[in-house]
Amino acid sequence: MSSNVNEYIEKQQSPQKEICKKLKSIILNNYPSINERMKYGVPYYDDKFYIVALKNHVNLGFSIKKLNDDEIALFEGDGKLTRHVKVKSLSEIDEERIVELLDMVNSKV
Repeated sequence: MSSNVNEYIEKQQSPQKEICKKLKSIILNNYPSINERMKYGVPYYDDKFYIVALKNHVNLGFSIKKLNDDEIALFEGDGKLTRHVKVKSLSEIDEERIVELLDMVNSKV
């Protein structure tokens, strides 16, 4: 979709590049009409989700607006507006769980 997003992903080292590609694919497969763009230097999706490659892992971030405390507890971090799930390898991506989290956030935010 966004060439800037593709450039961001392609410049990452392995395994972060492959993790980013997989997470992007999960998002776009489940929400084909979602707005993909760069924001704050990382790929953002309708201001609900983001992907950021870090030194040793990738964070799949989620907006936590309108989530209750039990739902927020499903994520890592302590941000007031966003939280995340850490992914350190392709093999640890649980696509079913990620889709459940995406759907939960998408339905509320």
